[in-house]
Amino acid sequence: MLKRCLHIMSNSFQTKILKVDPLSIHFPPDAHLNGSLPTITDPLSEKNLLEAANVIRGSTDTVAFPTETVYGLGGSSLSDEAVKNIYRAKNRPSDNPLITHVSSIDQLNRKIYQDNHPSSLFEYIPDTYRALITNLWPGPLTIILPVPPQEKSTLSRLTTADQSTFAVRIPSNPIARALIALSDTPIAAPSANASTRPSPTRASHVYHDLQGRIPLILDGGPCKVGVESTVVDGLTKPPMLLRPGGFTYEQIVHLGGPFWQNCKVERRKKVDEGEKVRTPGMKYKHYSPSARVILLLPQEEQTDMDRSNKLRQLISLECEKEGKKSIKVAILTSLHLRSAEIQDLTFADSNIKIVLEKLGNTGEEIQSNLFAALRQVDEIENVDIIFVEGIDESEEGLAVMNRLRKAAGDNCVLF
Repeated sequence: MLKRCLHIMSNSFQTKILKVDPLSIHFPPDAHLNGSLPTITDPLSEKNLLEAANVIRGSTDTVAFPTETVYGLGGSSLSDEAVKNIYRAKNRPSDNPLITHVSSIDQLNRKIYQDNHPSSLFEYIPDTYRALITNLWPGPLTIILPVPPQEKSTLSRLTTADQSTFAVRIPSNPIARALIALSDTPIAAPSANASTRPSPTRASHVYHDLQGRIPLILDGGPCKVGVESTVVDGLTKPPMLLRPGGFTYEQIVHLGGPFWQNCKVERRKKVDEGEKVRTPGMKYKHYSPSARVILLLPQEEQTDMDRSNKLRQLISLECEKEGKKSIKVAILTSLHLRSAEIQDLTFADSNIKIVLEKLGNTGEEIQSNLFAALRQVDEIENVDIIFVEGIDESEEGLAVMNRLRKAAGDNCVLF
């Protein structure tokens, strides 16, 4: 077993950024089932995808690539050395398991369960998942499956943190799917950021964190979903939503069939020291900028003016704590705080500078913009403190607030 935390690799790469046009990639309708390869109409995109696929298939190096959720840092799930290189590049604790990404159920059967002719395409997927994956694959849904028996398993146990289950999904982003299909290799891929940092939703975010640590980044533009996949465990009774993400709890219950009607949500803020976790995001610090984050929890009885006044008091108080002659404060707003009112805020201390970012007007917009906004104010604006307006924990709000509570280290204030 690896040490709890691997040191950053000593190798230094000249990290390349290769453009890929997602609109040039076309899969047959049943490709996620039978493993059919895509057609790629743009020669440059095809060339760059094949270069990245050769890295995955022919070496133990890693490749960063876009998914519909966030950018992933991928290496072969079948190679211990490739998985070690993922952990090293991120400086990630090795008892934090990785999600394996496949391009099709056929690839799952052939490459992980070592069965080229299963009696049923779904032989290794429990019936409890059938309705979910029929409705939601390809897409941001990760399921927990049993690891194959050791005598026939090719899956690196380093992806599972040496557990009896592993996490797997079929992404919907055409670049991710094409990379996995062309390499014909299941890819272990956490988010392509330095460990504990906000997840990357643009190639520039990956380059900021991992320049020199990885050989190449496939640039397919911004990620649409903006938070990681939803992770569910249908091996337990009742089933569990282990990590909220790109699909909402309400969608899981609605589309999963009768078995999922009693689905429980994992709500523990911390896990015990030494406890093994079945999915990323349940352990260690996550999603945190360098600047201190304070999460604002709106109260229904408060008016928007009340909230603006409370925010002014909080900013003044936090600036006093910082004890600096001048201070830069970011405010990320969502549904209640209004830009005009914030811009009108006045402070006794004229050395307070406010940077304002609007996250969006809907749960989908807020979710999609969240990590990019955190990185913008932290890495580009270089603020000292970040105030983020929270939202209701329904629909997309469950995933948004999960990430914000971790980013803030549960430093929350009612307002």
